[in-house]
Amino acid sequence: MNTPVAQYLEAWNTTDAAARKAAIARVFTEDVRYVDPLVEVAGHDGMDAAIAGVQAQFPGWVFTSAGPVDGHHDQVRFTWGLGPADGPAVVIGFDVAIVCDGRIANVYGFLDKVPAAA
Repeated sequence: MNTPVAQYLEAWNTTDAAARKAAIARVFTEDVRYVDPLVEVAGHDGMDAAIAGVQAQFPGWVFTSAGPVDGHHDQVRFTWGLGPADGPAVVIGFDVAIVCDGRIANVYGFLDKVPAAA
């Protein structure tokens, strides 16, 4: 289950619009649903808009894995960090993803650490 998570983080870190759309098509099912405390989107266009929005809000920041990946059956949970490429994570979250035929179909996100300025 590490592969879908690595690809997921890679998609969130892809800043070139065309490359990001291609990554989204590889990583997510066409009817993907993503929901966290700040956004709820569906489909590839929704994922693209959500990712582009985070990248615009936090330019130059990257998502990294912040712990082990735990999965069973078709579900996986993992902790991630978001922060400057050369520094510690400023935002920390926890996601649960449902994988269908090797692609992510649903993501349920939680924010564990969000500074007041973020």
